[in-house]
Amino acid sequence: MSDTDGKKPLGLRGSNSGQVKQSFSHGRTKAVVVETKRKRVVVPKPGAGSGAASGSSPHLGDPSKRPAGISDAEMERRLRAVQAARAREAEDTARREREEREREEERQRKREEIEAREREEREREERARLKAEEEEREKAAEAERARRSAERKKTADATPAAPEAPAAERSMPKPASAPRKVERERDADRDGRGKGKGDESRRAGKLTLNEALSGEGGRQRSLAAMKRKQERARQKAMGSGQSREKQVRDVQLPETIVVQELANRMAERVADVVKALMKMGVMATMNQTIDADTAELLIEEFGHRAVRVSDADVEQVIDSVKDAPEDLVARPPIITIMGHVDHGKTSLLDAIRKTNVVSGEAGGITQHIGAYQVRTESGAVLTFLDTPGHAAFTSMRARGAQVTDVVVLVVAADDAVMPQTVEAINHAKAAGVPMIVAINKCDKPSAQPDKVRTDLLQHEVVVEKMSGDVQDVEVSALTGKGLDELLDAIALQAEILELHANPKRAAMGAVIEAKLDVGRGPVATVLVQNGTLKQGDIFVVGEQWGKVRALINDQGERVKEAGPSVPVEVLGLNGTPEAGDVLNVVETEAQAREIADYRAQAAKDRRAAAGAATTLEQLMAKAKADQSVAELPVVVKADVQGSAEAIVQALEKVGNDEVRVRVLHYGVGAITESDIGLAEASGAPVIGFNVRANAPARNAANQKGVEIRYYSVIYDLVDDVKAAASGLLSAEIREKFIGYAEIREVFKVTGVGKVAGCLVTEGVARRSAGVRLLRDNVVIHEGTLKTLKRFKDEVKEVVSGQECGMAFEAYDDIRPGDIIEIFEREEVERTLA
Repeated sequence: MSDTDGKKPLGLRGSNSGQVKQSFSHGRTKAVVVETKRKRVVVPKPGAGSGAASGSSPHLGDPSKRPAGISDAEMERRLRAVQAARAREAEDTARREREEREREEERQRKREEIEAREREEREREERARLKAEEEEREKAAEAERARRSAERKKTADATPAAPEAPAAERSMPKPASAPRKVERERDADRDGRGKGKGDESRRAGKLTLNEALSGEGGRQRSLAAMKRKQERARQKAMGSGQSREKQVRDVQLPETIVVQELANRMAERVADVVKALMKMGVMATMNQTIDADTAELLIEEFGHRAVRVSDADVEQVIDSVKDAPEDLVARPPIITIMGHVDHGKTSLLDAIRKTNVVSGEAGGITQHIGAYQVRTESGAVLTFLDTPGHAAFTSMRARGAQVTDVVVLVVAADDAVMPQTVEAINHAKAAGVPMIVAINKCDKPSAQPDKVRTDLLQHEVVVEKMSGDVQDVEVSALTGKGLDELLDAIALQAEILELHANPKRAAMGAVIEAKLDVGRGPVATVLVQNGTLKQGDIFVVGEQWGKVRALINDQGERVKEAGPSVPVEVLGLNGTPEAGDVLNVVETEAQAREIADYRAQAAKDRRAAAGAATTLEQLMAKAKADQSVAELPVVVKADVQGSAEAIVQALEKVGNDEVRVRVLHYGVGAITESDIGLAEASGAPVIGFNVRANAPARNAANQKGVEIRYYSVIYDLVDDVKAAASGLLSAEIREKFIGYAEIREVFKVTGVGKVAGCLVTEGVARRSAGVRLLRDNVVIHEGTLKTLKRFKDEVKEVVSGQECGMAFEAYDDIRPGDIIEIFEREEVERTLA
């Protein structure tokens, strides 16, 4: 059998090894059965079968293109694989097309929903707009009808009545009035239905080439303005054109402010602010300065809140940190050693440093840096200050740097209490810090420790051996006796004080000393009191500021940070500060520079002011203004000890229960710079009896504004101090009754209120005097007179027996029969007996 084209089936051409047994068709696929020597194979008939099979197997119809060595089974397997792949590809294509159609239908549905909502929103806005316009037209028509009705009524009243028209004329319809026609035309123009109106309004702001070349048409709206107009119209159509709620701001207001700066702080347009100022009658430009009161009214006009600030508020950033109780940790105490010259202060410091300082410390560094730390045998850490003399101690306290926690008073056992010892005691008492007495040189044969304790009783220093509360330790800097007991006593006092600090906050410390180094620039020795000072911190100290470039500890080593009670040298200042200046770390360089500028200006103003606040006259004025002042502090220096004691005893007798004189310090000899420092720190004058101030003291007094008064007669000294103390007494207020008046009649006067017609029954009535209104001998009102008239004239006083008119200030409840009591107040200055 052969195929339709007369050719043999595939696999039979050119071979006589097999013959065709039968040909059959199954559905759409035609095949022939070929029986070979090996097996019986069913082969699809060429040119027949499905399109997929025939089209995907070109080798079946063309034996020349069939690869060699491919068996019929392998060919059949490949054909089935190709068919399966084609089928899967067709299914995937169909599935993707179906999903794409579904997504497109979903997008179309959402788009239709959005368009429907926008269409409904536009229709709703259009209906609202039409309704509003209709209401406006109705209101305008109603107003027009009312106006015309009033005009007709007015015309009818002014002209004679016209003859009545015939009935036929009355029944005829009247033509529409002109105003109605004008209203309809106006509405048509507004709705864009007029001839070419809508298109002209759209094109009105656009510049054409002909208009630009001809130069006509005047100034046109810019393209940006047209875009803003279109944006506003779009937002109004979308329903988002509602005005935002005005934001109320807290505007910081200094004493004076520039108009432009005020507008920026309020976030308002400068033109609006200038316009508001013009309405208030203030003609100011944007670059001019206005006062705080005018600016406050302007801020309230725009609906904001004014917050008054002053120049000193720049320092509030320093005090803004509050330490939490859980952040506080124990810190080492800070000890200052004080005493008389040659009593062994330096030797005691050297002995403590050599025996107890941490091993490996460079011995010379401690004196250079001015402070160092000591570790006791019990493990306690102590910080010692190496401050020469009492001047540095006083200057620190005068600048508010309360650095010292404990004062160690060194007294030589063979020399007893000396003038500088007394001065050190007074400094410690004025600072309010606890004191420990170290009786030095106990190794000498002439040592008398008990005599030292007895002499200290004269200065109200009672040691523990004398049943007091001040610790005393017998030490010897030469042999090292008692040094451990001294350190233990200091550690015990520190435990009683419970010293704590917060190492997590911004650092704060005090300058122990400062100098200008040739190679390193300004260098300040700072004792950190609170927080942690780190490298890179921005700080302000006194009138200077800077950024920490390097930190050097008391051992000469560079450190990255310094905690509480740790002394370090700070590099990176822009100038040299003064001893006692307080160092504070701030956030930004701008804050540091602003605070430093303010302090420099304030210091300049203080120096420019003639005389500070420590003269006797100014103390008297301050006492009258400040009722809390109850003490008059003074510093006394005399030529001999007997005169000094007599002056002190006389001054202590001056005063009463309200005021007293407090002698901060008295001594023998010339007035020194240390006395001036103590007087400045306590705000007291210096009184010299038969002594004078040396040159450094005079210069310091002139610079710091401390008054020095010289006396040679003790009675003059006591009288001046008594007069100054009398200024602390408050003046006595006394009342003096000058007259009575009886109300006979009460009148009501327009613009004045109720006026009492009175008869002065006793004394005199004055307009400047105070008055009380008595009703049944009970005071019901106390105040002042608003007016006092005799007939129609305003008079100053009315004598007894005359009638007058009286009106009270802000009070109208007066009745006939009330009694007016007239009195005057006078202040009587009080003096000390």
